[in-house]
Amino acid sequence: MHITKLSKAFVAVAALMAGSAQAADKGSLAPDFERPTLQGGPPVSLEDYRGKVVLVDFWASWCGPCRQSMPFLNSLRERYNPTGFEVLAVNVDTEVDEALRFLKRYPVSYPVLSDSGALPELYGLEVMPTSYLIDREGVVRHIHYGFRKGDEADISRAVKRLLGENNE
Repeated sequence: MHITKLSKAFVAVAALMAGSAQAADKGSLAPDFERPTLQGGPPVSLEDYRGKVVLVDFWASWCGPCRQSMPFLNSLRERYNPTGFEVLAVNVDTEVDEALRFLKRYPVSYPVLSDSGALPELYGLEVMPTSYLIDREGVVRHIHYGFRKGDEADISRAVKRLLGENNE
């Protein structure tokens, strides 16, 4: 049964990628969006965070690397939020219950949005997870595909660079 869910999820992501014509490319203005939070809070808009460095992270409950990336992104957000950094997670699961179970096991303090269709297509999602680092003016400055051990340093450097901090 798990294989069936996983297969359906991969088919859904592949279908989204096939129709993607306007991807969020490095150096381009990040597409704005407004989506409800997964937990039922008020909708969140990317425009609400203009003036901050924002990392938009696409993830799914069936994504193995997301089990590592989300706790890391949570600690990164806690460290740099006071200096103008925010993480917005976008869950692409078609079943909200799956995502909520994942968040119980891997809780985060940043906003988690839900969209299994239009937003992943708009951003040109190809790999899970994928993070788009957006500068204070709304321009995509860094795209990180996947997540494996050692990626923390690369992502941290990119965030610190946009926040104007020296590398440690």
